[in-house]
Amino acid sequence: MDWSSLWLAFGLTLFAGLSTGIGSAMAFFAKRTNTRFLSLSLGFSAGVMIYVSFVEIFSKAKDSLSEALGNEDGTWLTVGSFFLGIVFIAIIDRFIPRGENPHEMEMIENMTPEQRLQKKDKRLMRMGGFTALAIGIHNFPEGLATFTAAMSDPNLGIAIAVAIAIHNIPEGIAVSVPVFYATGNKKKSLYA
Repeated sequence: MDWSSLWLAFGLTLFAGLSTGIGSAMAFFAKRTNTRFLSLSLGFSAGVMIYVSFVEIFSKAKDSLSEALGNEDGTWLTVGSFFLGIVFIAIIDRFIPRGENPHEMEMIENMTPEQRLQKKDKRLMRMGGFTALAIGIHNFPEGLATFTAAMSDPNLGIAIAVAIAIHNIPEGIAVSVPVFYATGNKKKSLYA
């Protein structure tokens, strides 16, 4: 066993995972909801993840499956798995009630004090908690992918770790902002 590869893989995985805290810290120090920054960071992270998915992960999966199953079957399984993942996420999104999965954002600064009190309840805290749980579940395979990629090809591991780190920053924001507005406590939102 090569210990330097193991430590590199572990360090890259840790870096990618802890970058969620950067997003939480950004929300912690923000004075206002910056929708432009949030939109740009979410769009950028989505673009990075799509790029890595198609350029790095998709082609590696196709090559591995083609080697094991043959070129035609490997290609079909890779493409089918990709679209099955999209369908699975759409089904999950469909079953989450609208009140828990709002598709329209409302800035907290534009609400009246009465509206803030209505929003500052258990629903927001629960939304933040479920978001944290979903992100935790979602980060587990990301960590495995980063670690495995870094063990087999350090350059690929670095690319995946950076992409996941960039992608995890808005996730930290998505957890800490609802918790902050539910509790009014910035420290609690930082550690959520």
